[in-house]
Amino acid sequence: MVDETALAVLQKRYLVKNAGGNTMETVEGMFMRVARHVASAEKELGPDGLEGLAGSFFQAMNNLEFLPNSPALMNAGRQLGQLAACFVLPVEDSLDSIFESVRETAKIHQTGGGTGFSFSRLRPSGDVVRSTMGAASGPVSFIRVFNMATEVIKQGGTRRGANMGILRVDHPDIEEFVTVKNDPAELSNFNLSVAVTDAFMGACERGEEFPLVNPRTGRAVRQVPAREILNLIAHSAWLSGEPGLIFIDTVNSANPTPHIGTIEATNPCGEQPLLPYESCCLGSINLAKIVRNGEIDREKLRDLVHLGVRFLDDVIDAGRYPLSVIEKTTKANRKIGLGVMGFAHMLIALGIPYDSERAVKTAHDVMGFIESESKAASKDLAVLRGVFPNYRGSVWEKKGLPQRNATTTTIAPTGTLSIIAGVSSGIEPVYDVQYSRVLFGGLLVDVVDPLYAEMKKTVSEAGLKWLFRRAYDVSPDCHLAVQKAFQDHVDNAVSKTINLPAATTPEEIGSIFMKAHRMGLKGITVFRDRSRDSQVLSCRTQQTC
Repeated sequence: MVDETALAVLQKRYLVKNAGGNTMETVEGMFMRVARHVASAEKELGPDGLEGLAGSFFQAMNNLEFLPNSPALMNAGRQLGQLAACFVLPVEDSLDSIFESVRETAKIHQTGGGTGFSFSRLRPSGDVVRSTMGAASGPVSFIRVFNMATEVIKQGGTRRGANMGILRVDHPDIEEFVTVKNDPAELSNFNLSVAVTDAFMGACERGEEFPLVNPRTGRAVRQVPAREILNLIAHSAWLSGEPGLIFIDTVNSANPTPHIGTIEATNPCGEQPLLPYESCCLGSINLAKIVRNGEIDREKLRDLVHLGVRFLDDVIDAGRYPLSVIEKTTKANRKIGLGVMGFAHMLIALGIPYDSERAVKTAHDVMGFIESESKAASKDLAVLRGVFPNYRGSVWEKKGLPQRNATTTTIAPTGTLSIIAGVSSGIEPVYDVQYSRVLFGGLLVDVVDPLYAEMKKTVSEAGLKWLFRRAYDVSPDCHLAVQKAFQDHVDNAVSKTINLPAATTPEEIGSIFMKAHRMGLKGITVFRDRSRDSQVLSCRTQQTC
């Protein structure tokens, strides 16, 4: 059963309404609608087999043990039928390409999907435009166009439009990109990340200069001290929480289909690197549901992994796509992203503080098991249905491992899903035991952690404080260690925020960025408390963070 806050979210955005706007679907009805539609992809099972499979999908969702991403819950079995969360669109250096991408973005947002873009191919501001002999306005000006289009589309959508804008660190307009969101009014529908290269990070380590290159000509236009750019990024992140960093060479070193193309962008939260015109459906296992008598129930977890992989693979065939080229690219690679939520609540149920070596070891153990079983599940599906079409030439062919899916694992933030399930989000620590949350439509609610409220009846105050390690109690090193533990066993990437106290300095943030790269992470995002006038999560009092 979902709690009152979850029910309010479901009624506002997920449950079917009649023409008058009144809810006409129960929570159980929503899960059954989704289960039957996704199971329908396996038509070869026949009526009885389909009903049995739908029943298994339904039980996992209704028990809040596994949930797919929001578009699947919203759209399965309904007119839109678009089930994927993540899309990446190309942006080439021409007006035709740019505005074609704006049009395609609108179509995706209309169906509840989020979009990511690399703007690194656009010529810098002031560069020549041959057709008019005028001066180019640069990537940031065009990001504003995408932002405005999102603002218009989201007015009539079921889900707020979300975008990721990425610019390579060697682009001549990097300083403008890094600082644009220092103004809180700018690009409100975008997350921004800098695609940093190993060469840039090496120049930072050595204190060297670094070339900025015009993508139109391929020539360096100026040299800049690399550390000055990193310091500028760190200062902007200190001021506004953005931009984050994408370690783009690390991302491409794990690209399962390098023969198909190079990855340049991710989805809005950064956890899903994708090729141009590729989409991905995500789903998450609720780790709080796999603890039995103080131990991890591995049989239960194995069953959920295999069911989750099968569900997400079916989504690829059961869903509709906003563009035919997206359907073609998606079905050629069949990427899925099975992840987790409720990690912090699982640790608490096991009696493990989040900021401990045992927590990091548990993260390795659990995600390593999920990764291994997801590959076994994908291999089973490959035997039954065939490998993904781009398998030949992929890393999996080279390893001799038949796979139905080019990727199987991703760690998403599960912001809304964790509200529905009533557990801690993704792999984050609990934000606080009591906090305020801004829901859709600007509604501010006070939240009491449900596990804390339950354990308060039997556990001492000291015991509770030891177990419920809040986001700002956890050191940056521990945040990074947990992210690293999961990243070591994830195909795609990890959505994780390094929450920092208000007193954190820009220099400390720069050090966190350097450490994240040395650790081999694929990306890094920090958020310093009270660095924005408004934030989705906030402690109830100034003293608690």
